[in-house]
Amino acid sequence: MQFDWPYFFSLFSLPAFWKACVTVVQLSGLAWLIGLALGFLVASARLHGPAWLRWPLGGYIWFFRSVPLLVLVVFVYNLPQLLPLSGPLLSNPFVSGLLALVLTETAYMAEIHRGGLLAVAKGQREAGRALALGTLGIQRLIVIPQALRIALPTLINEYITVVKLTSLVSVISLTEILKVGQQLYAANFLVLETLAAVAVYYVLIVTLFGWLLQALERHLDLGRRRPGTLDGPAEVALRDSLPPDAGPRFPTPRPGDPPALELRGVRKRYGAQEVLKGIDLKVGRGEVLALIGPSGSGKTSLIRTLNGLESLDAGEILLFGESFIRAGERPPRQRLRQGLQHLGMVFQGFNLFPHLTLLGNVSLAPRQLRKASGDELRLRALALLDKVGLLAHAHKYPHQLSGGQQQRVAIARALAMAPDIMLFDEPTSALDPELVGEVLKVIRTLADEGMTLLIVTHEMDFALSIADRVIFMENGVIHTDATPQAIHQGHCDPRIRQFMGLTSPTTAPVAEEVAP
Repeated sequence: MQFDWPYFFSLFSLPAFWKACVTVVQLSGLAWLIGLALGFLVASARLHGPAWLRWPLGGYIWFFRSVPLLVLVVFVYNLPQLLPLSGPLLSNPFVSGLLALVLTETAYMAEIHRGGLLAVAKGQREAGRALALGTLGIQRLIVIPQALRIALPTLINEYITVVKLTSLVSVISLTEILKVGQQLYAANFLVLETLAAVAVYYVLIVTLFGWLLQALERHLDLGRRRPGTLDGPAEVALRDSLPPDAGPRFPTPRPGDPPALELRGVRKRYGAQEVLKGIDLKVGRGEVLALIGPSGSGKTSLIRTLNGLESLDAGEILLFGESFIRAGERPPRQRLRQGLQHLGMVFQGFNLFPHLTLLGNVSLAPRQLRKASGDELRLRALALLDKVGLLAHAHKYPHQLSGGQQQRVAIARALAMAPDIMLFDEPTSALDPELVGEVLKVIRTLADEGMTLLIVTHEMDFALSIADRVIFMENGVIHTDATPQAIHQGHCDPRIRQFMGLTSPTTAPVAEEVAP
């Protein structure tokens, strides 16, 4: 029996098939979108929710990924036999099929989203916390946009799977593409020709919507975007429109003012290892402190406790004379966020938000905290980018910059919150030697303006040239707290000079070691 080509081609002008295509598009689109949203909620709850919620959701995913969809479709359609009140709703094949697909797709989508959420670097959340953004703000503005970009190729593939799975709903007599085909070849016995046409209809739907979703993926692909560098005249014109001075204003310290920061008996351990062993430290307003020491001495842990990125096991941190963080106490959310606005944090690994331009990175937190109008915040952000020498690159994305440029953007982002204190966690350790100078120049400018700075660094010459005090840590304690002059002249513990590679005093002793 020969293939009936005229009949095959006639099926593409049959209204019943095109009406069935609309049904398939509606069913697959709704199932995909609802599963996308519910799956994200399930994935988020499994990752961050309480244990009593994580276990049932894990069971849900296991069960609905195990049950064949065909069995689930038939079960849902016949569920009114167990629950008569559901009859008016589930007796509709479209509704029953949609519910079965959503139950299955939510389970699959949850695992896809979980992979996307886990792929977002921990530093992204920490950067949001350091900018005083709340949990919901971090999720909505930082985590979700990145997680969706990561998961999008797999989510697109899942939509194609959903389109094909709609054919199983024909078992409950939903008039979709396969059902129309079954009705035709049951009457004329032209099975091969009819199923070939059914296959073509599915291919058309998958091709069209797959292309649209892939176009969305290409649009969201930051790697395809060209760098948006301003040319000379445009940069000059933009600079002329900016506020005349974006530099911070710091009041002159007065006698009797409380320290900007004070640590009292701060202890921190990770498991059995105690990394901070009772740290007592005062930082005056406008002081520049360089924290140095061998790897594992507790420098980074110390600076991370100051803005709540690490909890305290004992002790207390005071900010401008008022209790900020105390061991064993969960600080009120409002007090913590207000305190964080006084502290700017620059991370070793930059932790810029890759889905935002430089302008978006700098203006994100002030905009969410409504520190000024949108236009004013934009001008301030541009002024800060100009301050760190990156005005021409304001519309670029972080991946389009060098490491030194990214670190300068991170400094501008922290400054956008108008902090009183800046914390630097080894700001140059991730940079090539030739890029270190441009970052240190910006830090030196902040010191000259009178900002309080705490800098964890391995740049010994820079530490001695910029710091008012050098804090040498070893084995979780402050070993030495001395002025650069005392270190140069040998009026300090020999261990710090040995660590810094200094061999002999350079001048006659005129300064004394500063007591911790």
